[in-house]
Amino acid sequence: METDTPKSRRAPSPRPTVEQLHGPRHGAAAGGPSLSRRNFLLGAAGAGAVAVAGAAAFASGAFGGDSGPSIDCLAVPENAMTPLTDLQALDGYEGSVRLANSIDVPFGTLAWSNDDQVCACLLPTQSGSPLTKAGLLFMGSGTLATALEEAVGRGEGFEIYDVRATSQGMVWTEADIMQGTWRIYGAPLADGTLGSPRLLDEGDATYETPTLGASGPYALWQKVPLATDDLTNRSQLLCAPFDGEARCLYESRRRNATPLWTGSGSAVITPRLDSPTTYHQLTRIDLASGEVTDTLTLPAAMKPLEAAYGNTGFMFSFPDIYNYGDGIANLGTYVPYALPADGDYSAQRWFGFNRTPSAPPAWAGNLLIVKSTYSVCGIDLDAGTYFAIDVENGADKYGEYLISAGSGPTFATYTNIDHAPVGEEPIHTGRIKVWEPAA
Repeated sequence: METDTPKSRRAPSPRPTVEQLHGPRHGAAAGGPSLSRRNFLLGAAGAGAVAVAGAAAFASGAFGGDSGPSIDCLAVPENAMTPLTDLQALDGYEGSVRLANSIDVPFGTLAWSNDDQVCACLLPTQSGSPLTKAGLLFMGSGTLATALEEAVGRGEGFEIYDVRATSQGMVWTEADIMQGTWRIYGAPLADGTLGSPRLLDEGDATYETPTLGASGPYALWQKVPLATDDLTNRSQLLCAPFDGEARCLYESRRRNATPLWTGSGSAVITPRLDSPTTYHQLTRIDLASGEVTDTLTLPAAMKPLEAAYGNTGFMFSFPDIYNYGDGIANLGTYVPYALPADGDYSAQRWFGFNRTPSAPPAWAGNLLIVKSTYSVCGIDLDAGTYFAIDVENGADKYGEYLISAGSGPTFATYTNIDHAPVGEEPIHTGRIKVWEPAA
């Protein structure tokens, strides 16, 4: 029987190995992932993981009984937590970041930036069919190109529902919501031109529509079974070259807790450990080797909304407030101050951005970038300061949205603007902005 709320914290114990928690590694297998309509509309869906040729290993869930290794969970006392209120608010963002580019796109566009050069866009159309097009925004020049005018399977009732891209290729989801079926396609990108689509995976309502990711030359997707089927079907993380064959990198029992996240050379997923009590483990997979390189287990029954990886290691967020958990009991986004050399995240000081989360954080240089309730904020943990980026008049109710993932020299934001200034032309557009540290 599962225990949802622990009555006391477990004593610290040696961190179990990946093999102890999930069983031995095996050969590769194919599969496909999942995306909820809510995350799709929020633009918060997915990120992913990758493996180079020859990296065929993946972790498989151990389906044992109630016995198993003692689980070492993250323990952050309140005196090891620095909240946002302890930092100094700067008067403006001008001395910290500068606007490198501002590009207008169709109103209602959804955008994701997994690459410093290319931003994937899901573009609305003016007709009922097709509903959307897939676009590529080249952020240096500000050029927006339509990569796909319609779904490959449009004649069969499919529409484009999600897309990710890097400067080397694009991956997208096509779905027939009337039949509950989905397909994952990939295509290489060379000199700004998209190559021939290749079917990477397909499935039905056994799994949710997969969440997507992209990194370098690889497409990634995460398959999560429906809640009613998660005792018989497993969560899977899959990857493929944009024009190649799919392989499974990681497989685990029950539903993964967070959408797939992909950053610079790695992917993060959050499988549920195979134990009588509910534990979720943040798991980082290196894309070059296909190996698990870092793990972090949250206290029992704590379920993150997002999980990511950055300059100082794992980052995660909670949409709920817990009556246990000490320094990480509040809602918000949590980031360690330093990357632990020995994997002991409990020995680190943590920063807590106590605002309702809606996007995973990112890094630009030494600045931590976090989506606040209405604006996007930058935090300099070393200096103990933070700033907010101004939101334009007429912005949608979410304000400015963070669309970048991982760590890089820049970051990007997006908002929809519907504004009628007195005596001026009305503004009805989407706007993507590229920012870079001022120093």
